[in-house]
Amino acid sequence: MRRKSLSGAPCPIARTLDVIGDWWSLLIVRDCLKGMRRFSELQKNLDVSKNILTRRLRALIAQDILTLQPAADGSAYQEYRLTDKGRRLFPVLVALSQWGRENLAGIDPNPMTLVDREYRQPVRPIEIRAHDGRVLGPGETVMTRLG
Repeated sequence: MRRKSLSGAPCPIARTLDVIGDWWSLLIVRDCLKGMRRFSELQKNLDVSKNILTRRLRALIAQDILTLQPAADGSAYQEYRLTDKGRRLFPVLVALSQWGRENLAGIDPNPMTLVDREYRQPVRPIEIRAHDGRVLGPGETVMTRLG
């Protein structure tokens, strides 16, 4: 059964899920953010079949999240690199990671933690802030069109 396209939905969350809504896509982006670039690296780390990985990579290229380029080392290989659009998914993955640490406790007694590379300290939780700096909760926001 084919899933329904949400590309024309008025909701930006629905449109985003239409582009990156399956777990393989987000895990590929995660691995690319960690510096993985080659098909073989991604396949080994994700333990995913070649055909599924190929389809997801093609879809991410079509959505301008990844680009395929000649290998930086001059070899015959090609590398997958995140575009600016792809790198802007970083806060999305951080938010998912922080939600998992907070809400899926007990699965791993020593879960992975995102830390600042320079100071080796955990990063602060992502918060939604008003223009004046106040932290906002779900009941304090509304989706609207500006202008």
